[in-house]
Amino acid sequence: MKKKALTLISVLLFVAMILAACGGSSAGMDPVHFGVVLILALGIGLVTPPVGSVLFVGSAIGRISIEKSAKAMLPFYGVMILVLLLVAYIPEFSLFLPNLFGQ
Repeated sequence: MKKKALTLISVLLFVAMILAACGGSSAGMDPVHFGVVLILALGIGLVTPPVGSVLFVGSAIGRISIEKSAKAMLPFYGVMILVLLLVAYIPEFSLFLPNLFGQ
C-alpha cells in the first residue's frame, strides 16, 4: 500500500511541475507525452531487478530462479529501453494519435 501511495504522490508532483513550468506545453513537453514516457518507464521498472515485482511473480509461477529469468529477459530489456528512448526523444511517436484526432 505504501508503494502505491508513494508512486501516486511522486507522479502528481512531477505532473504538477511539468504543467506549472510549461504552462501547458510551451516548455517542450506535452502532458500526454510526459504520461506516455512515465508509463513506459514504470513498466520497465516492473520487470527489472531488484524491485521488479512482475519478474518475481513470473519466476514464482514458472518455478525458475530470478537470475535465470532475468538473464532470459536481457534482449527484451534492450528493446524496452530502446523504445523508451525513441518515445522520449521523438515525441511524434506518442503524439501521433492525439494530434490526428485532436484536429
